[in-house]
Amino acid sequence: MSQNRATYKDAGVDIAAGNTFVNLIKPLVKATYRPEVMADIGGFGGLFSLNTSKYRNPVLVSGTDGVGTKLKLAFLADRHDTVGIDLVAMCVNDIVVQGAEPLFFLDYLATGKLLPEKAAAVVKGIAEGCRQAGCALIGGETAEMPGFYAEGEYDIAGFAVGVVERDDIIDGSGISVGNRLIGIASSGLHSNGYSLARTLVFDRMGLSVDSELPGTGQTVADALLTPTRIYIRSILNLLKDFKINGIAHITGGGLLENVPRVLPKGCQATVTIGSWPIPPLFSVLQEAGNVERDEMYRTFNMGIGMVLAVQEADAEDMLYRLNGLGEKASIIGQITACTEGSECVELV
Repeated sequence: MSQNRATYKDAGVDIAAGNTFVNLIKPLVKATYRPEVMADIGGFGGLFSLNTSKYRNPVLVSGTDGVGTKLKLAFLADRHDTVGIDLVAMCVNDIVVQGAEPLFFLDYLATGKLLPEKAAAVVKGIAEGCRQAGCALIGGETAEMPGFYAEGEYDIAGFAVGVVERDDIIDGSGISVGNRLIGIASSGLHSNGYSLARTLVFDRMGLSVDSELPGTGQTVADALLTPTRIYIRSILNLLKDFKINGIAHITGGGLLENVPRVLPKGCQATVTIGSWPIPPLFSVLQEAGNVERDEMYRTFNMGIGMVLAVQEADAEDMLYRLNGLGEKASIIGQITACTEGSECVELV
């Protein structure tokens, strides 16, 4: 019999490294727990006890997303503790637009070779995102797949579940002509448009991750790895006292593609360019590639992370509340009548 015995570790999967990783993230995960969490880390599934006595007719709302090619920046800069915030943000911001409070979150991390400290840095960001969103990180999966990913690279995906009263679901049906559009500022590119941004910064401008990005006062890494803003606490705070007729999370597709997703028939969003401060980063990118205006507004968020359609009478009070909550908010337009064949979003 041959003495050259094969092992799983020889094939590229290190179970011991996986155990080290789990021990590193245990305190991070536990710090996100809500009272409804029933199981400790390490089980086959996360247990969450929904206190139905708190609700009249609860509806669960779910969302899933990833971070996309923003991860390429993390690899180049060797920074891994903020992309987890992006992951949570992309999921929970999607479900709060329907009025849902995020309850719990699960993550999936896949890599060619598991490096416990690097993976723990990613989970540290996920835990921070959950803390900002007020949801519990109750489970996840880490997959070590030798030969599947380039050396040092990984991918992450997230899954969020929230709850909203059936009567309080926000679906855009209440939007009507005359509603004002409130835009809440983004923190940067968030997690969209990075395939174009990387082309412009690295190929057109010839910069590296450590270069200063002209006009921003930041390095490329600092500017492009700024985490996606999480709007949960601010929007849930608004919903305690105000009615919001529709909310659009400005992700891939920008203002031109995301706002129409909540508009009822016969309504058009008229967005006034110049009604909010557009961060210099977007101008830098536009100039670097001579990018057309509509392409910018279809690719990037242009400084707006959320758009709320609200009654005109409430708009100023809601702005005051949002700014008091630490957001930067502006009235960026209004809902107008839409004629057949016209664009659902008009930039003026």
